[in-house]
Amino acid sequence: MSLSNKSGNCPRCASEEIVKSGFVNDNQRFKCKTCNYFFTVDKLGKKIDNYYVIKCLQLYLEGVSYREIERILGISHVTAMNIVKKHIVCKPEQNKYKPTYKILKYQELLDYYAQEDNIKGKGMIVTELGDKYMLISWERFK
Repeated sequence: MSLSNKSGNCPRCASEEIVKSGFVNDNQRFKCKTCNYFFTVDKLGKKIDNYYVIKCLQLYLEGVSYREIERILGISHVTAMNIVKKHIVCKPEQNKYKPTYKILKYQELLDYYAQEDNIKGKGMIVTELGDKYMLISWERFK
């Protein structure tokens, strides 16, 4: 016999195979039959905004360390590790180049692009980071 909570599915795996499983602190406890996850109606699990997941994976693939991701995005380094683990992302083998990154305001970004020496012979990715922009660059030709 399946019952559904207010959300109608398991907060971990989104399955609808949910059964009642007692009470915890006067709150009805549920169990997911698919993944064996226990939860209450009041606590529906933790979810990280997809924006942070995407940015974390981008930074990781660019060679940025977990601690640096922590400082840039404001999420813990453990959360960054868990995101990478969950999405089974492997860094590509390091080539001869080492990417660098800068956090710039809009006007600083425009000034950076205005100087030809900053962009000639480089690969770049610019991504929005709140009210600032992150510029990841690397030497294309040596």
